This record gives sequence, structure tokens and C-alpha cells, in this order.
Amino acid sequence: MQTIEYAAVIVKELNQTTALIAEEEADQLVDHILRAGKVFVAGAGRSGLMMRAFAMRMMQMGIEVYVVGETVTPSLGKDNLLIIGSGSGGTSSLVSMVDKAKSLGGTVALITISPESTIGKMADIIIKLPGSPKDQSGDGYKTIQPMGALFEQTLLLYCDAVVLKLMESRHLDSATMYARHANLE
Repeated sequence: MQTIEYAAVIVKELNQTTALIAEEEADQLVDHILRAGKVFVAGAGRSGLMMRAFAMRMMQMGIEVYVVGETVTPSLGKDNLLIIGSGSGGTSSLVSMVDKAKSLGGTVALITISPESTIGKMADIIIKLPGSPKDQSGDGYKTIQPMGALFEQTLLLYCDAVVLKLMESRHLDSATMYARHANLE
């Protein structure tokens, strides 16, 4: 198969997965982001990279947002929201983080393939995305892509769609957000 043919299959898979996302879950996440004093995001591996991209866009909207683990990340408090991106919902470092956030009175949102996971059982908000587990076993969504790639791509698209909903609710456009774009590059 040619590279462009692989890309076409990936786009087809993404069209199929995004069509299965529940709108109510996105509305709930947007509402919690808008009400949170501070928003924290976390994920491991490639999912973590997608969550970093989400944090960047929220920062550009003027939302007080932090990536867990960065040296400038403050403490989490009661009116704060922790958003976890995890296909499995069981990554041990993220489970510990969620446990700590809950003990501090924070609200936890999980974006995942596995709502019944350890973190899913702890989360206040669950957003289920279609995808296939990294090991591609079981009854997950079938994909030609390796490991968790389909989930990670769907996670990025989902987060970008949430950004658009946030922009709409705050009456922002790209020009307004560009004023907060990094300028030391």
C-alpha cells in the first residue's frame, strides 16, 4: 500500500470514530472547564502529548491551565479540574495522580477508551472515545494502526473540537488567541 493510501485509511478510521462521540459528554467537559478555578491536564506517552496540545490551546484562550509535572505547576485545590487523557484508564502513575487530586477535593475528568477502568471508577466526568487498546486484543475498535495510535489521534481531534466549543462560548476567535501565542520562538 502507498503512503497516501495508508493516510486515506487513517482518515476513514478517524471519521468513523469521531462520529461515535457523545455530544453531552463534551458539553459537560466544557462546562467544568469554564467553571474551574484552574485546569490541570495529564497523560502518559503519546496521550500525554495530546493533552499538552490541549493545554496550549486553553492557555491561548486565557484559561488558567497547567501540565502536571512541569516545574511551574501549582498545587491543585477544591475548585480545580484535572483532565486525564488515557486510553487504558489504568496507567499507575495517573491512577496515583487521580487519587491525590480526589483527596484534595478536585474534580477529575477522564478521556478514555475504558470508562470501566480504575481511573474511570474514580472520575467525576468520563468521556468515552472509540479506539483500540495498545495490545489490540479483545473487542476494541479495529484499526490498521499500531498500538494506541487511533485513540491518540481521536483524542487530539476531540480536544480540538472542545477548544472550538470553548472559543464559541467565550466569543473568541483565532486573532484574539494569537495575542497569547508564544513569541520567543
